[in-house]
Amino acid sequence: MNIAIETPLQSPTAQLAAWVERLGERLAQRDVDGTLELFAEECHWRDLLLFSWNLVTLEGKPAIRDMLETRLEQTRPERWQLEGEATLSDGVLEGWMSLETDSARGKGYVRLKDGLCWTLLTTMRELKGYEEPSGRRRPMGASHGHAHADKRNWLERRRDEEAALGITTQPYCLIVGGGQGGLGLGARLKRMGVPTLIIDKAERPGDQWRGRYKSLCLHDPVWYDHMPYLPFPDHWPVFTPKDQIGDWLEMYTKVMELNYWPRTECLGATFDEQTDRWTVEVLRNGEPVTLQPTQLILATGMSGVPNVPVYPGAEDFQGQQHHSSRHPGGDAWKGKRAVVIGANNSAHDICADLVENGAEVTMVQRSSTHIVRSDSLMELVFGGLYSEEALESGLTTDKADLLFASIPYKVMPQFHRPIFDAIKERDKDFYERLSRAGFMLDFGDDESGLFMKYVRRGSGYYIDVGASELIANGTIKLKSAPGLGVERIEADAVVLTDGSRLPADLIVYATGYGSMNGWAAKLISQQVADKVGRCWGLGSGTTNDPGPYEGELRNMWKPTQQQNLWFHGGNLHQSRHYSLYLALQLKARFEGLDTDVYRLAERHHLG
Repeated sequence: MNIAIETPLQSPTAQLAAWVERLGERLAQRDVDGTLELFAEECHWRDLLLFSWNLVTLEGKPAIRDMLETRLEQTRPERWQLEGEATLSDGVLEGWMSLETDSARGKGYVRLKDGLCWTLLTTMRELKGYEEPSGRRRPMGASHGHAHADKRNWLERRRDEEAALGITTQPYCLIVGGGQGGLGLGARLKRMGVPTLIIDKAERPGDQWRGRYKSLCLHDPVWYDHMPYLPFPDHWPVFTPKDQIGDWLEMYTKVMELNYWPRTECLGATFDEQTDRWTVEVLRNGEPVTLQPTQLILATGMSGVPNVPVYPGAEDFQGQQHHSSRHPGGDAWKGKRAVVIGANNSAHDICADLVENGAEVTMVQRSSTHIVRSDSLMELVFGGLYSEEALESGLTTDKADLLFASIPYKVMPQFHRPIFDAIKERDKDFYERLSRAGFMLDFGDDESGLFMKYVRRGSGYYIDVGASELIANGTIKLKSAPGLGVERIEADAVVLTDGSRLPADLIVYATGYGSMNGWAAKLISQQVADKVGRCWGLGSGTTNDPGPYEGELRNMWKPTQQQNLWFHGGNLHQSRHYSLYLALQLKARFEGLDTDVYRLAERHHLG
């Protein structure tokens, strides 16, 4: 009699562990063909430094083959190991892993479909031999006993460091811009032992926030916005008011022992190809100072120089006009008439601020805007990764950042479309009321929603924290039509291209910003800006994001066509996460390690 023996199926964890083991074995054997057999026809490998010393996404087997054939001998990956339990959902098997190369330790995340790799993330986490002094490696802080040559205490050493850097000793890295991006990167570099100086025109750290209109607060929730090393305490508000974040940044500068020069303006910079160093002229407290860093990092914000349109008759306007970046608040405009040109985040915030201060406000919308309510964004978009529930489930901020990074930009729309379809249904009445008011709405060219608009063009959206209701009920007046523009400015009015005349005492140009390489043009030269090319955007071919497709954000946090010039920016989440990779690149160069860059990005577009 035959007895059937039922063989239990492998658990998801065992299945994924076996795949990771096979990958490690084939790479160790330098078996590129065998390695590619583990990947599906549609596959994406996103590498953050570990194999490439770059931020690259490899799409398809030919691209992965090229990277492996170019980089495998130099990196010698080993110790591939699954970490924790794998999960299986909707046919996708996924989980964490760790690995090492000759020079670094890394983490990864992999997704399999039908046993083959669909997406793979590999990230550098630390350089071997140059680990950060944390945990068991933390400094003692005191030298007990009496036979020490250096008798200075902590305060004296700190004062001496501050007095010397930039004066008698030169920083290896100069960060221009002391907002959250510059400070977070400065903290990373400080921990890694890289001499770094941060300069900013502000009177104090955090003044970039304190100087804005009084109702401003962060639109992203607290779990998404932590700074490196120092998360906000657990009583911190979900949406941080501007002055509170300003105070936090000032505290952060002091506690993280950052070398920060306030009241310091960068006047210009030139690069010496012979010495591989920059000469940077600055004005510190009104006095000229020359700095000579090796690496120059522009941390002047995600955006470039403000776009201020020039309209006929503007010079004859008898009221006040300014760009949204210079809007101090609506306190002075009670009973006055204001026209705000634009319909994205800043325009909505400024319109609401003016209304709250008793002004009569008209918003001029020239093209459609993506709107998403803050509550819906928090629950349906952020909730799985950045929320109290996510923390309670054991998902740390670092793991959430890596999970977010593990989705290649190419496939991200298919992750986001179902979420924003659910938001459309959930907030159907809200969108219908806005449409009836004449507001032009969109969800992106491919209906993929907020984040894809953000990474493609950095504009075209508003996270609704109340202004949309003021538009829907008519409190904020609206002039809206495709292609609507300003024909001219008169002494007391804005005249639109449809013939409308809007009386005005105040005009606010919420007209956005140019590419970040505009700062390179302003501070270095137009030639260098053109050499670097466009910053931000994926080359998706969607509105305001012209191709060719690159698959990563152009020129952000990675080597550029201009040697020793770097761009750092983005929202608080991006500044926190990608500052690690930028700092590791700078640390490796400081220590003289081999940082041969795979697939250095080409220059695309000058604007």
